[in-house]
Amino acid sequence: MFNHETTKRVRYGETDQMGYLYYGNYPLYYEIARTEMIRSLGMSYKEMEQSYRIMMPVMSLNIRYVRPALYDELLTLKTSIRKLPKQFITFHTEIFNEKNKLVNGGAVKLCFIDIKSNTTIRTPEFLVQKLKPYFENS
Repeated sequence: MFNHETTKRVRYGETDQMGYLYYGNYPLYYEIARTEMIRSLGMSYKEMEQSYRIMMPVMSLNIRYVRPALYDELLTLKTSIRKLPKQFITFHTEIFNEKNKLVNGGAVKLCFIDIKSNTTIRTPEFLVQKLKPYFENS
């Protein structure tokens, strides 16, 4: 399993009238988490698109709300890839508040698209090779 952690502070413009992180903004936090996770592997979404001509559209999103995240709280985004991806990749993210209490959790499933042919492809080999060491003892 591959795990990654990053932080994000709740900004005023991301909150609702109650000072809670607006429920529709959680997917943006998931995107931050998976973008930083990919970056921790030594690559970026931009590189995958420009150099490898691969895009990763979202296929499904599941969210569970546990407690509110509050304005100006520093949240910890813990993301994992639980299985070495073959056709699809799923990022599981849990968001914790400053008291280390679970705020929210979700899973985002993405596929891989070859930009030139606009067709789905298997997980690119360069990504499999970067992830493989995290799954060798599984």
